[in-house]
Amino acid sequence: MPELPEVEVVRRGLDRWVSGRTVRAVDVLHPRAVRRHEAGPDDFAAQLRGRELGPALRRGKYLWLPLPGTGVSLLGHLGMSGQLLVQPEGAPDEKHLRVRVRFDDAAGTELRFVDQRTFGGLAVEDADPSDPDAAPMSLAHIARDPLDPRFDDTAFLAALRRRSSGVKRALLDQSLISGVGNIYADEALWRSKLHYDRPADTLTRPASELLLGSARAVMTEALAQGGTSFDSLYVNVNGESGYFSRSLDAYGREGEACNRCGTAMRRAAWMNRSSYFCPKCQRLPRPR
Repeated sequence: MPELPEVEVVRRGLDRWVSGRTVRAVDVLHPRAVRRHEAGPDDFAAQLRGRELGPALRRGKYLWLPLPGTGVSLLGHLGMSGQLLVQPEGAPDEKHLRVRVRFDDAAGTELRFVDQRTFGGLAVEDADPSDPDAAPMSLAHIARDPLDPRFDDTAFLAALRRRSSGVKRALLDQSLISGVGNIYADEALWRSKLHYDRPADTLTRPASELLLGSARAVMTEALAQGGTSFDSLYVNVNGESGYFSRSLDAYGREGEACNRCGTAMRRAAWMNRSSYFCPKCQRLPRPR
């Protein structure tokens, strides 16, 4: 699933190529793509038709474009395989094209939502009046992410050190910190020399600060390289893949030498996922 850097790359593309344009028509080609819009595909299209799309915004792994003057926003979630592509009008349809948004200008491009597995989706939602960013109401439980200027380091560190669960599980809790997924959790833990199952409430203040700094640093570096792509499912709005996969220190490197100590990296099954770690650098402390 795309994580914070990948979604931020898409947000920047939308802000450049889509924001400020007025919707002429919307074609919903698969109803599952708008299943979160409870009023159905026809209402989804009607809500967007004739509306200007505002600046592209993001909270963790979610994107939205406000519709100025309406109090609602176009919300998007990429899920496992969703893509928001800006394509020339008349370009051949993608095999898994789900939604097409046409504009009333002469730019000659349209916005397409493509999703092979249909786990992602689009919806038009009311904005949360209590949120300074006017995020859609369904995002009220989503915490801010480490690259958000309003992220509260002190509050996050205190909440993290109150958790008795393993530290990786805490990192993936989107109500605690958003945008971190399996890849960047493993990378941040490797940089911090922390085992993924170490109870979060055993972290010292310096260790928790190092972990947050590592998460922020690795995602910033990934963002600079266009994100992490292992296949064609994650691309930016122009269909280009990111190349941070070449810089990974932990994720996907089972059996390869640790870039710090040379020990063979390991993979362990964890919560229906995998965790990659160095058994020497990231030892699990003895039980308390």
